Parts: sequence; C-alpha cells; structure tokens
Amino acid sequence: MSIPASVLNPPFNIVRLSHIVLTVTNLEASRKFYVDTLGLQVTDQTNNRIYLRAMEERGHHCIVLEKGDTPVANELGFKVFDEEHLDKAKAFFDAQGLPTKWVEVPYQGRTFRTRDPQGIPLEFYAKMDRLPPIHQKYALYKGVKPLRIDHFNCFSPDVLEAARFYNSIGFRMTEYTATEDKGELWAAWMHRKGGVHDIAFTNGTGPRLHHVAFWVPTPLNIIDLLDVMATTGYVGNIERGPGRHGISNAFFLYIRDPDGHRVEIYCSDYQTVDPDLEPISWDLKDPQRQTLWGAPAPRSWFEEGSTFAGAASRESKLRATPIVAP
Repeated sequence: MSIPASVLNPPFNIVRLSHIVLTVTNLEASRKFYVDTLGLQVTDQTNNRIYLRAMEERGHHCIVLEKGDTPVANELGFKVFDEEHLDKAKAFFDAQGLPTKWVEVPYQGRTFRTRDPQGIPLEFYAKMDRLPPIHQKYALYKGVKPLRIDHFNCFSPDVLEAARFYNSIGFRMTEYTATEDKGELWAAWMHRKGGVHDIAFTNGTGPRLHHVAFWVPTPLNIIDLLDVMATTGYVGNIERGPGRHGISNAFFLYIRDPDGHRVEIYCSDYQTVDPDLEPISWDLKDPQRQTLWGAPAPRSWFEEGSTFAGAASRESKLRATPIVAP
C-alpha cells in the first residue's frame, strides 16, 4: 500500500484545529456535563448557545453547544495563518468545486464554511477574539482540568480518499492502520500542530464524528474524573477506559455527553514536529494497536457516532473488522 507523501508547501497554511459546534437538546444538562463535571470555562451564554474554552486557550471558544431538536455535529473549525491564507483557502475549495460561503460567526473575524469531499462541514478563520490568560488562575481548575482541545476523530467510508485530501492541504500522517491481507488503509492519524493528530479517520459508516478530544495534565486527572462521574450520576456515560493506546501512546478515557456525543479525555502522546517524520504502521489485528493495555474497545466504540449536519452517510468500502470486546 502506498501512503500519500507529505505536502510540505500546501496551497494555504492551516495552523491547527480550533473548535467544534455541537447541537444538543438540553443546554442546562449539557452545561452540567461540560462545565460542572469536565471543567470547561464558559466565555458566553445566550438563550440557545454556550461558548466554552479550556484552561490554556486564549481564543474565545473551543466548543460551542447549540440548542436544537436533534443532536448532531456541525462545523469542525480550523485556524489559518493569516487573512491572506484565508483567501487562499477559500480559493482552493472553490477550485475543487466544493461549496463555500462567507458567514458571520460571533467572536470570529472573517469566516467561511465549506465541506470536504466526503461531506464533513468545515469552518476556516484567521482571527478569533482573544481573552485574558487563565492558565495560572488555579482556583478555576476543576473537573478533569482540561487544558486545550486536541483533535477530532471521524468515521470515514473511504479512509484513503480522506487521507489524500487532507494530505493535499498540508496535514501530515503520523500513524496508520492497514489490513494485513490486502494492505488497505483502515485508519489514519494526521496533524498540523505537532502532536499525533489534529484529525483522524477511522473506517466505518460515515462521514460521522467519532469523538472530540481534550488534553489534560496527567492520567491522575482522568482517574479523578472517573470518581466524580461515578458518584454524580454519570457512571453510565463512561464508555471505554481508562487505558493506553498503542497508536499515539496516549492515556485515554472515552465518555458520552447527555446527547451521546463522544468525548475523549487524552494525555501523554508524543511530538511530531519534524516534517520528514515517517509514519508508524500498525496491523489491524494487532491487539495493542487500539489498546496497549486495558480492556478492548466495546462494539459501540466502533459503530456509534454523531451524524454531521447536512451530510449523507454511506457504508464503508472495507469489510475488515478490528478486535472487539466480547
């Protein structure tokens, strides 16, 4: 199998992932989960939206909770280098025949929305309102003490197609999973900011959001969160973990919010800054690929995800399956 070569001079410069917009059915229940339990900070709240940031972030928001009748995932947000690169980004998507439009988004400067070739809704901007730093206001730290948004993971019906497209706009692959018999790409982890991934794609019915992840200081913060969730009515929201991934080497926990959106709590992956870093290959049947140690992932982890607004899902072309917990 041929892995797409890195494009080190892409048509525009994406700095990093930035934020996600999730539709939720009950804002108060979602606030209790994301703010009171996880510890994200409220930066603004209206009748139908809550804006949140994590402790190290200076941008106005990393997650927006938007009230609606049906829980869905909306835009995945990315920050580009400057206004010139924002114009270059729009020109690129226009040239690809993908839908683009300038939109007014609170607390962001010029912003345009588009979709990738598989239908994932995307949002690009160059400047977001800056807030005073709070990373040394330790009295604010609570819950799992989330420091920053770390990555998105999406189900994809064609991982190779997704990897080729994101490679073309400058994402570099750090790790991937392939089937042993045919050498087909089953999953790919891709980054811009120098971690293991800003976005990942896993084989499955999609496009759908698998999870959004937040970086926390230490594994002990995850253990503390488990104690809190187990004693405040959220034990049923714990889906998988704690454990350590083989891929990324990260210590992890997967939980579900009141609407079923999956959130990963994540720490301890490694640096990937060098542009010539070779991606690490994993076989799909290697049991330490998904779980270096810990219980295998449940079937829900492979099959359930959040629908993207306005995106039609289709079945994946690969029928290969990983190891699933009994």
